[in-house]
Amino acid sequence: MRHDNDGGGNDLRAQHEPTATATRDRSAPPPGQGAEERPEDCRHTTGQYLIGGLQHLLTMYAGLITPPLIIGTAAGLDGAQTATLIAATTLLAGIATLLQTLGVRWLGLGSQLPIVVGATFVPVGAMESIAAEGGLPAVFGASLAAGLFGLAISPFFGSLARFFPPIVTGTIVTVIGLSLFPVALGWIVGDAPGGVPASGDLLLGLGTLALVLLLNRIPGVIGRFSILIGLVTGTAVAALTGRADFSEVAPGPLFALPEPFHFGLPEFQPAAILTMCIVMLVVLTEGTANIMGVGAVVGARVDRRRISEGLRASALASTLAPLLNTFPVSSFAQNIGLVAMTRVRSRFVVAWAGGLLVLLGLFPVLGRLVAAVPMPVLGGAGLVLFGTVAASGIKTIAEDDLTDQLNLVLVGASLGAGLIPLLFPHFYEGLPGWAATVLHSGIVGASLVAIVLNILFNAGRRGRNTDAGEEEAVRHPAGAHPEPEA
Repeated sequence: MRHDNDGGGNDLRAQHEPTATATRDRSAPPPGQGAEERPEDCRHTTGQYLIGGLQHLLTMYAGLITPPLIIGTAAGLDGAQTATLIAATTLLAGIATLLQTLGVRWLGLGSQLPIVVGATFVPVGAMESIAAEGGLPAVFGASLAAGLFGLAISPFFGSLARFFPPIVTGTIVTVIGLSLFPVALGWIVGDAPGGVPASGDLLLGLGTLALVLLLNRIPGVIGRFSILIGLVTGTAVAALTGRADFSEVAPGPLFALPEPFHFGLPEFQPAAILTMCIVMLVVLTEGTANIMGVGAVVGARVDRRRISEGLRASALASTLAPLLNTFPVSSFAQNIGLVAMTRVRSRFVVAWAGGLLVLLGLFPVLGRLVAAVPMPVLGGAGLVLFGTVAASGIKTIAEDDLTDQLNLVLVGASLGAGLIPLLFPHFYEGLPGWAATVLHSGIVGASLVAIVLNILFNAGRRGRNTDAGEEEAVRHPAGAHPEPEA
């Protein structure tokens, strides 16, 4: 019997069984795992790779281009210069995703999990301030230093695996999902005054949401690619009703290679570097949680070496980012929801998404086409995806011992810490700058509280081997079991 725990919503325990067109690759198991089959190595047809990769790309593209838009505005860039930032951000996201999913084993790079990587929101506030005062060269200099700092400390973050038992990881994954809801709602609301969306935008968002939910009830290919179908259909309806704008697709170059240091050589300002190094700690912490989260959704075994290799790949990409005129990267939590919802767990599907991102970066016209998908349509689909992430965390929490009062306190306190920045965004502004930067991320706040309380409440009682993270693969969130050999 198979014991599969995808950590997702409705019937996410279903296995992706190998068929004539879906076989598993045994060539590259992670250290200590042996030659057993891994769900993330499932193979598919070229058409399935293309459709699945496109679905991942559409899911994350709006979030990917938001950081360069915000920072470009703060730096006073014009439209053409901002387009250069967006193209560079897309190209690096593709390279980083390929590095994360396929990996370079002999260099210890990449988690070999279905993880989409792109420009992270975590340092946007800090970079916006740096750009307003010192311009993009100061941003890129601080980002370069922070990337090197991340590379230096990434091996130690793998040892965090022992501090993420089921109750901790389930709580963190829940906060990840909850923290993404404002993003989806913001896509529907847009710039509407008072936060009240226009009736047309509201209908587009809710219509896309309803269609995705309906299609998800249909078994087979249609249900598996319900998000993509919903996005395409929503965009078509928006175009027919005059709410989609494709006028920006044709203007501009069809193909463009990146120009290193297009905005000038990096400038190294001590205060900016210190700020970005603190931010890098936050990025690595979130990256650790996301790697464990996607491991739970996929049903993969995640040990501390695999975490370290995944973080090292992201840190390397962040170090290269200033060279390509873009910003630090991390894994995208919304794509964890897509993996959980579609049950397509192959890392090669996400690798195709990375290839498509590279094409978008080299062919800006393709990126302009994808960017034409109306934001309310993305918001409607995002509500399903982000809800699935939160539901997978709740499911994991429920698998632990909730009759234990200390576990209830741990979950309650951690959820509270995670929700504070969502409900009161300025709550921590009275603290020193470094503390406000760290605690501004609800995911990090929830992680810190959950980890500390777990150590205080449960570490001794659980009697876990202190070397478990190194010698035994751990599935996260809780309850996931090793994939048996066929």
